[in-house]
Amino acid sequence: MNKKFIVAGASVAFLALGAATAFAQTATTTTPITTTAPSVVTAKIACVGAAVNTREVAIDTAMTAYTTALNAAYATRATALQTAYTGTTAKAVSASVKTAWSTFNTSAKAARKTWQSARDAAWKTYRTAAVACNAPAGTGDGVNSYLEASGN
Repeated sequence: MNKKFIVAGASVAFLALGAATAFAQTATTTTPITTTAPSVVTAKIACVGAAVNTREVAIDTAMTAYTTALNAAYATRATALQTAYTGTTAKAVSASVKTAWSTFNTSAKAARKTWQSARDAAWKTYRTAAVACNAPAGTGDGVNSYLEASGN
């Protein structure tokens, strides 16, 4: 009976050894890449920095366009009001003043709407790019977006 247990045990051990050899990897083992290596973190931070730079350039361009449009609206209003007060009747002056202010209001609203749309697009693009960078938490500056000029 002891012989049967020894033979059975040896057979199981032999099969286990054969299975382990059959399932063993023959290729070289790979070392897992750590995403916290300093060079990887530095690259991710640089990626967020590039996204911030792109956002800031877009916002700067949009703000320049906004202020240019608003300055033009003010200049047009000034000229229109100056012309309005050359009228000879109160009715003519009143109509011209009303037109000057209405035109100014329309221009200012259009400038503001264009600015806000461009600003929002710049922030949306930034957020998408920053998330794609997969940088460590707290790297981006999106929490400060509430400080952005609203264009009012």
